[in-house]
Amino acid sequence: MTQKTDLHTHTYYSDGFYSPEDLVNKAHAQQIEQLSITDHDNVNGISEAMECAEKFGIEIIPGLEISSDIRDTEVHILAYFIDPKNEELEHYLNFFREERYKRAIRIVKKLNILGLEIGIDDVLKFAKNSAIGRPHIAQALLAKGQVKSFFEAFYKFIGNHAPAYERKVHLSPQSAFKIINDAGGLSFIAHPGNMPEILIKELIDAGVDGIEVVHPSHSPEQTRFYRGIVNEYFLLECGGSDFHGGKREDDENLGKFYTTSRVVDAMKTRLLQDSA
Repeated sequence: MTQKTDLHTHTYYSDGFYSPEDLVNKAHAQQIEQLSITDHDNVNGISEAMECAEKFGIEIIPGLEISSDIRDTEVHILAYFIDPKNEELEHYLNFFREERYKRAIRIVKKLNILGLEIGIDDVLKFAKNSAIGRPHIAQALLAKGQVKSFFEAFYKFIGNHAPAYERKVHLSPQSAFKIINDAGGLSFIAHPGNMPEILIKELIDAGVDGIEVVHPSHSPEQTRFYRGIVNEYFLLECGGSDFHGGKREDDENLGKFYTTSRVVDAMKTRLLQDSA
């Protein structure tokens, strides 16, 4: 039987619905043996997940998801095998959590101008200990009856190019890769499904270590295509469910979209080579 490895999941320390313990329990139920918590701009769920995973023998791979910008296009970068206690990484995360809060305030003000009744405290109820993001604003809008669904909040009000949209502060790809590398990790282009090939090529040239090949948004043809790029440029691959839970209604993705231990072994080999 193929060992299931899910390298892309989120807990409530980011914009996921479940706690690290809940997520580990769900992973065990789906026979997942290697799991990575890749919260946005937050590593607080990693140690908690590790403690919970011991009883099941699940390997937790320290991960993270951060935002970058190339040609005015937002791209997400996944990091694996990072040291969560790296000082430069902690500095970056603290700065961006503060910027996320300021951005949320600007979005709320725009929503108020549009006539929607919502305050920053409503959003903080959902963000709790996590780096505040648009999904928390969408949850708050839904809870207050300002929208009929989580997804309506995005396409009507806070999604890209919607009237209350606000850009995030981004790192350049080179800066993102350096922070990840300095924290002992490897960098991957996240869910490149709709990304123009020219941007993928620029990210490769900038020094990314790999590409997320398996993702719920990728068709079988796209999966084969990205695996071909990985092989052509001697990159690493990763893959996972991008599981959030809750209003995302993506529970079926956990255990359905995964990669194998061979992929993780290739990462470990690359890290050993880099440290030699």
